[in-house]
Amino acid sequence: MGLGGCIVLIAAGAILTFATDWHMKGVNLDLVGIILMIVGLIGVATYSSIARRRRVMVPPTTPVVEEEHHHHRDGYSDGYGI
Repeated sequence: MGLGGCIVLIAAGAILTFATDWHMKGVNLDLVGIILMIVGLIGVATYSSIARRRRVMVPPTTPVVEEEHHHHRDGYSDGYGI
């Protein structure tokens, strides 16, 4: 589950907890909403810790020194013998 799924869980839990007044027999929707929000928060924490580990610090590159190539036209250096 990605970061978007975790945010959806948090939003759905908040809606069930704070924005509804439904009463279902045998189901406490406030508790279900709180559980969804907790699972979403755990998912966000897990996702952020994994994403932090995946960041790779690239060491600064060393300057590239180009070698000078001397081009001699002796007739055979190009491979065609002309």
